[in-house]
Amino acid sequence: MADYDVIVIGAGLGGLSAGAILAKQGRKVLVLEQANQVGGCCSSFRKDGYHFDVGASIFEAEEMFDAIFQALGSSLYDEVELLPCDPIYSTIYEDGSRLNIPTDQEATMEAIAEIAPEDARNWPAYAKAFHRFIAKEGLADIFTIPMFSLPELIKWVFKNPGQAAALVPYLINSYEDVLNKYFKNEKVLESMAYQAYYFGLPPDLAPGLMGVLPLGEHLGITYPKGGMIAVPKALQGLGEKFGMEVQLGKLVSKVMVRNRRVEGVELEDGTQITSNLVVSNINAITLYMDLIGEEHLNWLARYGIKSYTPALSTPMLYLGLDYEPPLDAHHTLYTTSVKEIRDCWYDFYLKGLLPEKLFGLISWPTREDPSLSSQEGCHSLNIIITPSPYRLKGSDWDEIKQPLQEKIISYLDSYAIPGLADHVQVAEMCTPKDFERKLKLREGALYDIRADLTCIGFLRPSMKSRSIKGLYLVGVSPHVGGAPAAAYTGLVASDYIDRYER
Repeated sequence: MADYDVIVIGAGLGGLSAGAILAKQGRKVLVLEQANQVGGCCSSFRKDGYHFDVGASIFEAEEMFDAIFQALGSSLYDEVELLPCDPIYSTIYEDGSRLNIPTDQEATMEAIAEIAPEDARNWPAYAKAFHRFIAKEGLADIFTIPMFSLPELIKWVFKNPGQAAALVPYLINSYEDVLNKYFKNEKVLESMAYQAYYFGLPPDLAPGLMGVLPLGEHLGITYPKGGMIAVPKALQGLGEKFGMEVQLGKLVSKVMVRNRRVEGVELEDGTQITSNLVVSNINAITLYMDLIGEEHLNWLARYGIKSYTPALSTPMLYLGLDYEPPLDAHHTLYTTSVKEIRDCWYDFYLKGLLPEKLFGLISWPTREDPSLSSQEGCHSLNIIITPSPYRLKGSDWDEIKQPLQEKIISYLDSYAIPGLADHVQVAEMCTPKDFERKLKLREGALYDIRADLTCIGFLRPSMKSRSIKGLYLVGVSPHVGGAPAAAYTGLVASDYIDRYER
């Protein structure tokens, strides 16, 4: 008899949601996490009394999270206190001027009108074009209805022909094409171009459908009281009520396979744990190539896995301050021209060079939740830095880490956050190499697998493995879409297992 009914590798949002729901179904579930806490990229840590979020910094598409908690007999709102973030973001331009984007769409139009009246007049047309994709029958289908195989996609297309037809122009055109259709002012474009990198690609390569992101945030973004780790902790707590077991500090080194059927896992220390079902919440390339091995895959599976490319990597800087930074929102973009945002990819990232121009995203968690501060008046910032390659040509991340950190602080002090350099009490940088070491992210890729048009939907690794029986994938590998989609894959995978593994 197997030790467990299901073994889950990784306690990220997808792994915890799958494990908790499977435990509620009555299965004996073990979740193995290599780190010393749950959450993965949606986690938090403290250093010298300051709170920092590892990667993810806000929650949106709350209905997707709530569906998971409903499946567990509760609700998101009973388990987690969500604090609204308004404005949804602020943009600080190189000349020091700012554009604050409020949640209310009419107020957004008024804010745009102050710098670009013509673009403000085009805002309603942009909103109308993408509203169909954030309506219940649109975004909910795209991000929650299983389309992880070609038959599932075809079924959805025939069921929703209008939505499918509406998607086509936004798949064949780029995100930059879509923005240029509605907006002309350089500052307005700058305030929206960086969001392409949320998808892991520059604005001229990201699919036009990503134009839904800036509009979708107007449905509301929130920050969980207690930090981003509050949601995975809530999932862990509910799962444990149903008997789910979570073991931390347990690195899985091998998925045991016989005759293309999983038999369990082997830990780094040699311990073997048996199960006929394994749910993986780790990078699919790592899963198949390192933990399973090519010898267990047919030629087509080997070719498919090798065709995938790790997604965008980027450093993050965590700063603890002894003052309130002069910022206007939970999220602040420090930006540059659209051309430089685009060219960063071609002139630096793809060539293995550290970008010369700095731009990125500042997250300010203690703005919404002051209780995270260890002392009154102290604040924390999580700063995403310009996309930078995992492999640096002619240099090494460990060598440039400290000078790069100092460069970023000085740059932000010069125009975006005046006085910053004099108020930093704690500074820690996490490079792509660090993300690989600490979170086991392949090549430090925060977005898992690159999501261009050749690798979305059913073209991504299948949630129900086509190569190994009893193996299921959750998280960002089988489905792009950030934290909401990553979490929701756990619900979909548990439904698959309930259907196919009785």
